[in-house]
Amino acid sequence: MNILVINCGSSSLKYQLINSESEEVLAKGLCERIGIDGSCITHQPKGGEKVKTEIAMPTHTQAVAAVIEKLTDEKVGVVKSLAEIDAVGHRIVHGGEKFASSVVIDAEVMKAIEDCNDLAPLHNPANLIGIRVCAELMPGVPQVGVFDTAFHQTMPPKAYMYGIPYGDYEKYHVRKYGFHGTSHRFVSAALSKAMGKDLKDLKIVSCHLGNGSSITAIENGKSIDTSMGFTPLDGVIMGTRSGAIDASAVTYLAKKMNLSPDEMSSYLNKQCGFLGVSDVSSDNREIYAAINNGDEKAQLTADMLRYEIKKYIGSYAAVMNGLDAVIFTGGIGENSWEVRGGVCTNMDYLGIKIDFELNKTIRGTQAKISTPDSKVEVWVIPTNEELLIARDTLAIISK
Repeated sequence: MNILVINCGSSSLKYQLINSESEEVLAKGLCERIGIDGSCITHQPKGGEKVKTEIAMPTHTQAVAAVIEKLTDEKVGVVKSLAEIDAVGHRIVHGGEKFASSVVIDAEVMKAIEDCNDLAPLHNPANLIGIRVCAELMPGVPQVGVFDTAFHQTMPPKAYMYGIPYGDYEKYHVRKYGFHGTSHRFVSAALSKAMGKDLKDLKIVSCHLGNGSSITAIENGKSIDTSMGFTPLDGVIMGTRSGAIDASAVTYLAKKMNLSPDEMSSYLNKQCGFLGVSDVSSDNREIYAAINNGDEKAQLTADMLRYEIKKYIGSYAAVMNGLDAVIFTGGIGENSWEVRGGVCTNMDYLGIKIDFELNKTIRGTQAKISTPDSKVEVWVIPTNEELLIARDTLAIISK
C-alpha cells in the first residue's frame, strides 16, 4: 500500500510517498514559495537525484497538482497513476481539545479543524486547503488527519490550565495545547524499542530542538506536560521566537514600541530568539560559528538555550518523581553535540552522565550517549514524523 504524506505550511508543502509494507520512502519533495514569485518544487525519487523545477504555484491547489505530476512523471515519477496511491495522511497543526488521536477525515472533522483556525491561523487553513485539493484530485481515496496537538491531550488540567478565570477558559479555550506531538510520540516509541523496555514503564524527557523547540515529559507513554503552550511561542528560546516571557513585559514593550497586538505577535515570533539576542542569526550552526570567533552575544544565546533546557529536564523529573531517559531529537538535538553536551554537563546529581567524546561523533544517527554507569540513559534519536503519519494512516484505514 502506498501512502502519500502531506504537510502543508502557510507557503510551503512537504511530501513523501511511503510504501507501508516496507516503510521505504519511494519519493519525497518540497514545494516552496507558494503564492509568492519564484515558487518551485524540489522532487527526489528513491535512489535518484534531487530535481528542482520552477513552476507557478499561486495556491496550494497548484502545489498539490505539481506533486502529483512529479510522482507520476515518466522520468522522475515512482507510480504510473494516481490509482497506485491508496491513502493520504495529513499533518494538521492544531486539533484543539477535539482530537486526542488521528482520525479519518470527513465533513465533521473538516468543520472541527476549521473551528481551530483562530488557534493556528498560519497553518490550519493551509492544512484544510491541502485536504480539499487531495479530495478533488483523488476522489474516493481515504484521507487521515494526524494532529500535532493530539499527543498532549493526556495532560492533566493542573498542567494545561492557566491562572485565568475558568469561564474565560471555557469561552475562549485558552490553555496549554503543546506541539511537536507527532515527533515526541515517534521518538519515545523508538526509545522504548531501543532500550528493550515497555513504554508504559518509562519516565522520559523528550527534547525536540530545532528552529522551533519543545520539551515534553512522558510518563507511562503519555504526555503529562510540555513546554510549548497556547501557541508554539512558549517554552525555551528558539530560532526567532522569544520563548517564555512575562506577559507584562509584552504589554510594556508594545506600549514603548507603539506596536499593535498583531505587530507584537510578529515581533515575538519573528524577531526574537537566537536572532534577536545574538544579533547574528536564527541558525544554531551560525551561532556556534560566531562563538568560535569570540562573539559574546552568540555565547549568551547558546548559554540561554542550554540553561532553559536544563530547567525543564529538572522540573519534569520532579513532576514524574524520577527519570529513566532523556531524548535529543530535531535538527539541533540530532546534530549539535555542543547543545547536548552543554545540557548534560553538571547533571550527575540527577544521575545523568554522558560520554562527551562519543557525543561529539554523533550527528543525525540513533545512539546512546550516556555512560554505562549513568542512572539515566541519554539518547539521540532522529525523528520521523512522516513515517508515523503513514503508520497512523495505515492503521486507521485498515480498520
